[in-house]
Amino acid sequence: MTVASPASLYSDLDVEWTLDAPLASHTWYGVGGRADVLIRPRSLEALTTLVRRCHRDDIPLRVLGSGANLLVDDDGVDGVVIKLDEPFFQAVEWNVDGRVERLRAFGGASMEKLVQHCARRGVRGLEQMSGIPASVGGAIRMNAGGKFGAIGDAVDAVAILGMDGEIRIFPREAINFGYRTTSLPAGIVVWASFRVTEDDPIACRERVLEIFKYKKSTQPMGAASAGCMFRNPTMPDGTVESAGRLIDLAGVKGTRVGAALVSPRHGNFLAFEPVFTNESGETITAPSRTDDMRQLVEMVQDAVRAKFGVELETEVVFWRRGERP
Repeated sequence: MTVASPASLYSDLDVEWTLDAPLASHTWYGVGGRADVLIRPRSLEALTTLVRRCHRDDIPLRVLGSGANLLVDDDGVDGVVIKLDEPFFQAVEWNVDGRVERLRAFGGASMEKLVQHCARRGVRGLEQMSGIPASVGGAIRMNAGGKFGAIGDAVDAVAILGMDGEIRIFPREAINFGYRTTSLPAGIVVWASFRVTEDDPIACRERVLEIFKYKKSTQPMGAASAGCMFRNPTMPDGTVESAGRLIDLAGVKGTRVGAALVSPRHGNFLAFEPVFTNESGETITAPSRTDDMRQLVEMVQDAVRAKFGVELETEVVFWRRGERP
């Protein structure tokens, strides 16, 4: 991207912008380079106009959610990065007649906060998302979920801002939700509405806590990672297999490239462990780099392919300068 005159793209809009913006602090991995420009729209009108201008000028446009499922290249990314963390895009709206049958959350709202808010209020429908870090928009886009279900289970409708600047609303019946995929077209999730039911607040909180405790007991949640790196693959016989199990059987748990490590506890968690003890007993400090994680991902994929003839696809998204989003 080359923005010869920032005023021509965004400075006349109701936005906050940062040129040459560091992105590492916006991701759970805490690594990566800079964005040419990071823009935070304060209104739907500003977002819509910005998207139209980027489309008109063929400028790469990326949306940064919670950063829990993202690795940014060490050299950063070109174009515009949008972050929907202004109050308008974090809003959550409830029924106004007293009964709670639908709620609407905007794309920048925190999934974790929304789950906790529902539990305190005595609302069921989203507890399966307990312990899953994401923005609502990011969770919708990949149909995030786990053992207890996915966000698509509760969706009522989704509003998408297309790259042409037009907003289209898709009812649940028009959306196919699959394993970590949806049939939604390219664009930005402006908001999603969910079908929920009222329940006892104590029971709701207990259910959320139960699911969170399960995740904590089975996954290294404190590690500097983005959760599961790979999608569970479909085997040649048509069954879906655990990626973590295949990685374990391929013998690569504990494999390291620099500070990047395949968790010895859960093979599908690839994390950064910058301070470690080598085979000689020396304490080593290595820089956390996206390139090392990328190499580690390829090593794991090669090992699983060689042993099982299966291609592992990443859940984590890689951003690289020069690649079209």
